[in-house]
Amino acid sequence: MPHQFRLCYITDRHSLAPVPLASHLRAIVQAGVDLIQLREKDMSGRDLTALASAATAIARGTHTRIVINDRLDVAIAAETDGVHLGGQSIAPEIVRRHVPIGFLIGVSCHSMEEAIKAEAGGADYILFGPVFDTPSKRQYGAPLGLSKLSEIANRVVIPVLALGGITVDRVRLCIEAGAAGIAGIRLFQECPSVEELVRELRAQFP
Repeated sequence: MPHQFRLCYITDRHSLAPVPLASHLRAIVQAGVDLIQLREKDMSGRDLTALASAATAIARGTHTRIVINDRLDVAIAAETDGVHLGGQSIAPEIVRRHVPIGFLIGVSCHSMEEAIKAEAGGADYILFGPVFDTPSKRQYGAPLGLSKLSEIANRVVIPVLALGGITVDRVRLCIEAGAAGIAGIRLFQECPSVEELVRELRAQFP
């Protein structure tokens, strides 16, 4: 990857409210988070493009990279750094044919098979989870655990970011299991100070 991604913030403006997402994004970028995934699935294409353009402007000149969940058209229109793909999204190898060099492609994976397929398809990084129990994922079954995270992180070459139930105290466990970094929603939204949180999170890395 052209960048070392350790901290990834995934947006959810509904649970962030009443704080405006744009102002929170500014705080996230100022705190030095490496990657922001705009994951606002219910937004219209027009509104999402406006949000993506605003986020790209906020991050310009910093090391923070912006990717759009699923919407390659929006990513291209807003000139973001990349796109993040889910299980129902277009395959990464197809995306790779239509984007410039350096365009980031992330893929959400929940199994070894998916991780190997994502890497073979040209993904730059993988989001793997849920590693720990998290309310938003309980409907999909039990958490996958650190051992499965370790298996996948040691099988693929591209970075694996751990997702699901991540807290400051669990970051080191994920890193020891082989994760390159961590990702979260509530972690970055339910904290008194993003700047202090980022400082605490970075202190967990070797």
